[in-house]
Amino acid sequence: MKVRSTEFVISAVNRDQYPADGMPEIAFVGRSNVGKSSIINSLLNRRGIARTSQNPGKTRTINFFRINSEFLFADLPGYGYAKVSKTEQAKWGDIMERYLSDRQQLKCICILVDIRHEPKEDDRRMYEWARHFGYECLIIATKSDKISRGQYQKQFSLIRKKLGITGEKIIPVSSLKKTGIDELWKEIEDIFEKNGCETTVE
Repeated sequence: MKVRSTEFVISAVNRDQYPADGMPEIAFVGRSNVGKSSIINSLLNRRGIARTSQNPGKTRTINFFRINSEFLFADLPGYGYAKVSKTEQAKWGDIMERYLSDRQQLKCICILVDIRHEPKEDDRRMYEWARHFGYECLIIATKSDKISRGQYQKQFSLIRKKLGITGEKIIPVSSLKKTGIDELWKEIEDIFEKNGCETTVE
């Protein structure tokens, strides 16, 4: 995918704030500090367009980005930050449920997990939530440069077991080394094509 243009659209909380142009959408979600913003920046080849909050766990908005005037990325709030109160966790849940329960243009949810560690209960719940609402999922194993390639399969097996997945492909990605980015784009392009979305693939 050749990214010709990228623009920040809006930080949204409620449905009436979501972009209403009907463009196909890919959502990114994961625990706080999993490297979500870095992966989005690497995909878009734009440093800092997706910004990491100075207060982990405090971001409670969905940030939308329009790419090539053809499709959208939705950067969902990070979850699992230990210092967040139950009230803040409930707010996160409300925002997520509003978004996931009725977003017809959402074609796939990319769930990010740290390849070095086994997924947490929050990750498993996020995966089950996405599947419950009928969305296709991509599992992105971030920070893949932190372990040797020989360890990949062992970690993939652990991720599959802890999330309870069987069919979804796990894509190892490093935003530092820029490895796995092309493969991730290819998966996204295949999802658009499978859903009959008109996007320019170059």
